[in-house]
Amino acid sequence: MIIQVRQVVATCALACAAGAVLTACGAPEAPRAARPAPSATSAAPSRPPTLAPGPAGLARVFENGPRTQGKTVALTFDADMTADEGPRAAAGERFDNPQLIATLRALKVPATLFMTGRWADEYPQEARSIGRDPLFEVANHSYSHYAFTANCYGLPTMSPDRMRSDVERAYTAFRRAGVPDAMPYFRFPGGCYDRRTLKALAPTGVTPVQWDVVSGDAFATDADAVARQVLDGVRPGSVVVMHCTRSAAPVTEQAVRTVVPELRAKGFRFVKVSQLIGATSGHR
Repeated sequence: MIIQVRQVVATCALACAAGAVLTACGAPEAPRAARPAPSATSAAPSRPPTLAPGPAGLARVFENGPRTQGKTVALTFDADMTADEGPRAAAGERFDNPQLIATLRALKVPATLFMTGRWADEYPQEARSIGRDPLFEVANHSYSHYAFTANCYGLPTMSPDRMRSDVERAYTAFRRAGVPDAMPYFRFPGGCYDRRTLKALAPTGVTPVQWDVVSGDAFATDADAVARQVLDGVRPGSVVVMHCTRSAAPVTEQAVRTVVPELRAKGFRFVKVSQLIGATSGHR
């Protein structure tokens, strides 16, 4: 579903924490290393599917996949870390969530991680491990996790002339960490965007990706409530936004252990965002 240009307003409340906000709605492509050869039954594209620019050359925003082409759902996880949170990480605060990644692997759940470049710089071994695992795909969540519009959940606001370079800087951080094939998809910090930001990103060739199901995992303490919100919201083609930042989303892994078997019992199949975009655009 391609949504109209607008300022996204998330449906769940967020808390602010010492100069950073975890979204609770949540570049020119680098040379790509070869992906593993697809199996005979795979419909993997030869290059990642993207959406063509919209009217006036604006980047077109992807929110969910087809509703009538099978019961597929994409779990996405924002790996948030702002550019100025190094001291908090040095003091022991953890912005990663290795147990969540281990659970996704154990359950064999494909997923898309929208990673900030700062997160990749802080956890290069984890970024590399995720990026080289065919179960996952890494996409861009900016370098700094600064807002691309004003009044975005208390995030520092980025100037328009920095938007493109911040996206490109994230891809540089992924390459530095050893991520071989980051995808040409982008998620706005806080989910906030407007026409100006879509114009600024159009030359990078990325497809902005939002969501249609808010997990409510940010700062949540009740895993069952998070799981229920996801299960109640998922429809065929849904994109679910969750987080891979355990200090600010501590119950996500537990919620995933409930969500995955229940959705599978309902006949849902987990896919990556690239598969939903490919099904939407017809790009193979």
